[in-house]
Amino acid sequence: MSEYVLTLSCPDRPGIVAAVSGLLAERGCNILESQQYSDRGAGDSGRFFMRVQFAAPPGTDPDELRGAFAALVPDLGLDWSLTDTARRERVLIMVSRAGHCLNDLLYRQRSGLLDIDVVAVVSNHPDLRPLTQSYGIDYHHLPVAEGGRAAQEAEVRTLVNHYRADLVVLARYMQILSDDFCGKLPGRIINIHHSFLPGFKGARPYHQAHARGVKLIGATAHYVTADLDEGPIIEQEVARVDHTHSPEDLMAVGRDMECLALARAVRWHAEHRVLPNGDRTVVFR
Repeated sequence: MSEYVLTLSCPDRPGIVAAVSGLLAERGCNILESQQYSDRGAGDSGRFFMRVQFAAPPGTDPDELRGAFAALVPDLGLDWSLTDTARRERVLIMVSRAGHCLNDLLYRQRSGLLDIDVVAVVSNHPDLRPLTQSYGIDYHHLPVAEGGRAAQEAEVRTLVNHYRADLVVLARYMQILSDDFCGKLPGRIINIHHSFLPGFKGARPYHQAHARGVKLIGATAHYVTADLDEGPIIEQEVARVDHTHSPEDLMAVGRDMECLALARAVRWHAEHRVLPNGDRTVVFR
């Protein structure tokens, strides 16, 4: 039996779950996992969110299924997606010189801990070519010349199309993407950075944090939008530190936090567990 994941959001109202489950039951589909959330309350979106993973009997036509769900759109106002779980997300990773997040993602993919296909790595530096190629993955060195960001981003978009990448992951890519680039891939770019922001901006954030005697550090994984480092948050990881930690110790802890938060965010996105909700996300873990 083929398995599918249905995700949807719509204005909250009675009968949504019944409509979805009834449609699946009529076609002999077996629901394996179902999660839903109603965003109701003062200042909330008033929308309903749902993720259903189900098994369809042999001979089920996925196009017929999609047509059936499309028929619910006029009445329920659905924003929905149906995905075959056998299809793995194709991921293009962008990185600069720090290789900890890249290495973690490549290891998790190879070991089966992350069910994605990393199709290529793009970098503005050549440093991580040996690491990437040791995993048998294409490495593209695309430096950003002064005044040449638009040309470099055009090359990246060409690679995204060439490799048919579903998702772009910024695994410590230390360049700011243009509004145009972000706008062409809405909900398809994930970034990772330390969680001090908006505090300790700029260079040497961990040294700034050490100077202030912080007691909690962490990392944030989020979707990229035109608003720098302010896209909808997917996951955050934190760790406690104290006066005995040097700036180098803080950086080491921070690298671990970045790897954990980014890996979870990529996994949940690839499993279609993250649904956009304005400036926030609904994450069905």
